[in-house]
Amino acid sequence: MSDSTTPETIIVIGASSLMAQAFIAKTFTQQAYTDQTVIQQASSQQSKRHDTSPLQIITVSRQNKLILHDLTDNISHHHFSCDYQQASIEQCVTNIAAIAGKVTRIVMCNGILHSKNPQSADSILGPHSANDSTLMPEKRIEDIDALSLEQLFYANSIVPMLWLSALTSLLSLPRHKVAGEQKCVISILSARVGSISDNRLGGWYGYRASKAALNMLIKTTAVEYARRLKRVKLIAFHPGTTDTPLSKPFQANVPAGKLFTPEFVASQLYNIMADIEPNGEASYLDWQGKEISW
Repeated sequence: MSDSTTPETIIVIGASSLMAQAFIAKTFTQQAYTDQTVIQQASSQQSKRHDTSPLQIITVSRQNKLILHDLTDNISHHHFSCDYQQASIEQCVTNIAAIAGKVTRIVMCNGILHSKNPQSADSILGPHSANDSTLMPEKRIEDIDALSLEQLFYANSIVPMLWLSALTSLLSLPRHKVAGEQKCVISILSARVGSISDNRLGGWYGYRASKAALNMLIKTTAVEYARRLKRVKLIAFHPGTTDTPLSKPFQANVPAGKLFTPEFVASQLYNIMADIEPNGEASYLDWQGKEISW
């Protein structure tokens, strides 16, 4: 395909989550605005050509199917099912590489804090166990449980790193290579409680540690990307307290005005990813685009 027909490709991992769905909706809105602007400019210049750039959305989740609404002739959608084990992730990236265009954004929206409620379609804990129904953040050190720690680290630290490892080969392929003017921004959901220097309250041992480990993995990946994929930017993103099942048991203590809708957070993230430039380093940012201390 020529550059004019090669679609911009956005990959959304954990695509069944509310955050992911909101990000996709924001992408559609922005694409519609861009297309309309191109058409209006062509009309004002009395040009018969008003070519708009095609957009490709690639989604990944545990679900076998994912239906996106508001698709247009200029937007295509491909969905891949993945169980978030290493072999499945690697096969999924191989399948994506066969159809992807210019990959400009990759968003990872999965993770876990608790499993008191029934597990969601995008749970990445693997086989269920008897303890799954009682996994909750630890309030004191005696609450530490080995299985819970394993689950938290696998979901919040290991799986995102497996994706980064597999996606490196895709972004290095000649067809998809990120170079020149093109950039690719990869955002992974982190959390402010993963900041080691900002830990003043304690508690939540497993979640804090798994997000701190994620941050270190992202930061270390950025060091290698600075040599190999200079136009790729990594973001560890703290969305704030968002009205999703992940935060539901803890929303009673959220100050007024600090519980955000998925749509608001997705819009913030979309704009951050659009504006940020690769600089050879990872960024740890909150929903306002402000730096968080590692």
